[in-house]
Amino acid sequence: MEGLFILVNIVVLVAIIGLLIYMQKKHVSFSKRVFTGMGLGIVLGAILQAIYGVGSDVLVGTLDWYSIVGNGYVRFLMVIVVPLVMVSIIRAIINLEKTKELGKMAGWVIGILISTTLVAALVGIGSALLFDLNAEQIEAGQAESDRAASLEESYATMDGQTTPQRILNFIPSNIFLDMTGERSTSVIAVVIFSIIVGIAVLGVRRKDPEQAEMFLKIVNSFYAIVMRIVTLILRLTPFGVLALMAKMVASTNFSGIIELGKFVLASYVALIVMFIIHLVLVGVFGLNPMTYLKKVIPVLGFAFTSRSSAGTIPLNIQAQKEALGVDDGTANISASFGATMGQNGCAGIYPAMLAVMIAPTVGINSLSPEFIIQLVLITAISSFGVAGVGGGATFAAIIVLSSMGLPIGLAGLLISVEAMIDMGRTALNVNGSMVSGTLTSKILGKLNTKKFNDKEAVTESTAV
Repeated sequence: MEGLFILVNIVVLVAIIGLLIYMQKKHVSFSKRVFTGMGLGIVLGAILQAIYGVGSDVLVGTLDWYSIVGNGYVRFLMVIVVPLVMVSIIRAIINLEKTKELGKMAGWVIGILISTTLVAALVGIGSALLFDLNAEQIEAGQAESDRAASLEESYATMDGQTTPQRILNFIPSNIFLDMTGERSTSVIAVVIFSIIVGIAVLGVRRKDPEQAEMFLKIVNSFYAIVMRIVTLILRLTPFGVLALMAKMVASTNFSGIIELGKFVLASYVALIVMFIIHLVLVGVFGLNPMTYLKKVIPVLGFAFTSRSSAGTIPLNIQAQKEALGVDDGTANISASFGATMGQNGCAGIYPAMLAVMIAPTVGINSLSPEFIIQLVLITAISSFGVAGVGGGATFAAIIVLSSMGLPIGLAGLLISVEAMIDMGRTALNVNGSMVSGTLTSKILGKLNTKKFNDKEAVTESTAV
C-alpha cells in the first residue's frame, strides 16, 4: 500500500512538471514559471505533510524520489560551475586592455563584500538586541545536544588555524583536485588559477601573437559550448525549484519553528533590513533599485529554495551579464568570490546574532560598546577567511564564537529552525555578490546601463 501512495505522489509531481512545461511552450516568462514552481511546491509539500506526517515511511519514500528532480538539478548546476568560471574568467582577462584593471576589479568586489558583511553584523546585533534574544530561553533536547557535540568536534579539527592560514587555503596546490570541488575553497582556487592563465596569455600575446591567437580561438570555442550547456541546465530551474520547495516544506518541523518563532522572526527582520540596505546602495550609485530587484528575483528564488550559494553561481553570472548589464569579468569574479567570502547572511548576520544571544549565558554584557566593536571587527575579518574551513554559516559561527571566547556548543540550540533561517541567509548571500558585481561594474565604467534599464533584457538562456 505504501508503494501505491508513493507512486501517486510521484504522478502528482510529474503532472505539475507537465504544467510548467506547458507554460514554457506558451512563452510564459521565466520569472513567472519559477515562482509558479515555488508556489506549487509549497502547496504540494504542505499537503504531503498534512496527509502523511513528518517522518512517515510514505513521505520519506516520496521525498527520496522527489530528490531526483530537486537535488539532481543542483548537481547539474554544480557540475558546470568549474568549467564556466574557468573559461569565462580566462576569456574576460584576455579581453582586458590592461592587467591593472583586474586588480581594481577584484579589489572593489572584495571591498564591497567585506564592507557589507560588516554592516550586516551590525544589523544582526541590532535585531538580536531588539528582540532580546537569549540562548537561555531555549530548552535543549536530544537533537540540540547532538548538534552541540558535533560543533565541538568540528571546532577541535580547526582549532589553532588562524585567519591567515585559512586565507592561504585559497591558493591552489593541485588545480586538478580543485576542479573536482574537493576542497571548500575550490571555487576560489579555480578563480586564482584562471586569473594566472589569463595573465599568462596576455604576456604570450606580446611575444608570440600567433600562439596567443590560437589559444584564444580554443577558449572561445570552449566558451560557446559551456554557455550552451548552461542554457540547457538553466531551463530546468522551475522544475528544480518545485521539487526542492516541496521537499523542504514537507520535511519541515513546523512545531519547532513555532516554538522558536521569535528567533526566526528576528533572523528574517535582520535579513530583510540588510536586503533593503543592498537596494539603497544600488540607488546611491544612480541605478533603479526596483529594476534591479525585478531582474534578480528568479536567482534569489532559486538560492532561497536550494540553500546553495555555489550552486547558484551559474544563474548569478547569467543574470548579471544578460539582465543587469555587468561586464563578463566582474560578473564571474563577484559570483565566485561572493559564494565563498563576505557572505552577508551566513558570515555576517548569523554569527553576530548568535554571539549576542550567547554572551549573557557566560556573564558578558552584550550591550557594551567594547563587545559590539570587537564582535563587528571579528565578524568582518572572519568572513574573508571562513571559506578556508568550509561549512558556511556553521563554521562562520564557530570562528566568531571561539574568537570572542564564547561557548560554541550553544550554537546548536537553533538546529530545529536552521533550515528555515538558512534559506533566507543564502538568498542574502547571493544578492550581496550580485550587488558587489553591479556596483563594481558601475564604478569602473563597464556597466551597460542601457541593458540594466531595459525591462525586456532578461537572462537569455531562460527567456524561452
